[in-house]
Amino acid sequence: MNKYISRFHYLTQDLPDRTHLEQVVMACESGANWIQYRCFSKPEAQLLDEVNRIAEICDDWGTTLIITDHSDLLSQADIQGLHVEDMSADFISIREKIGPDKTLGASANTLEDVRRIAASGVVDYVGCGPFALTLTKPNDYPILGVEGYSKIAAELRELGINIPLLAVGGVTAANIEELVAAGIYGVAVSAAVNKASNPASAFKEIYKKLH
Repeated sequence: MNKYISRFHYLTQDLPDRTHLEQVVMACESGANWIQYRCFSKPEAQLLDEVNRIAEICDDWGTTLIITDHSDLLSQADIQGLHVEDMSADFISIREKIGPDKTLGASANTLEDVRRIAASGVVDYVGCGPFALTLTKPNDYPILGVEGYSKIAAELRELGINIPLLAVGGVTAANIEELVAAGIYGVAVSAAVNKASNPASAFKEIYKKLH
C-alpha cells in the first residue's frame, strides 16, 4: 500500500541563530504536516537528545518526522521515516534494515537516478534537484530549472513510473506554480523559510500554494 507523502517537505538546517528544535516549533505552529530533520553539524552520537525532543513536538502536532541519513536513530526515537541523500545507496538493504512501515525517501539529480531508485521498488518518494543555485548544501550537480523537471516528469509518465517527485534545492514561493505545472508532485524547502525575515510567514505562503 502506498504511504501518504506530503506535498510540502519542510527541512530544518544548521543555523547560527536558531536551533533545529526552534525551527520545528515554528513549522508546527505554522501548519507543517511533514518535517525533515537535516543536521550536518553534529555526529550521530550527539543527535539523539535533540531528535527525541523534536519527535515529541511533532507527535503533539501530528506531524510526520523524517530524518536525513541517520538510519540508526530510527529505532531509538519516534521517527516515521528516513531520507537518504546518497543517490547510489543500496535501497533494498536500507529497506530491509528499517522495515516496511517506515517511509523511505531518496535524493536524485537525473532521470536515470529516478529510474534506478524507482526500480528498487522500496522507495516511497524522490527529492530531485537542485532546482536552482543553493547554498544550503553546495554541490556540483547540474541545475534542473523548470524545464529539467518538465522533461523528467514527462519521461516518467511515458515509462509508467509513478513515484512522488519533489523539487528541492533553491525552491522559493515564487516557483511553486510553475513547478506544479511542470508535473512536480511537491517541493522540499529549507532556506526559503529558514532564512526569511519572517520564517512563519514564508512557511505559510508556500503551504497555501500547495494546498
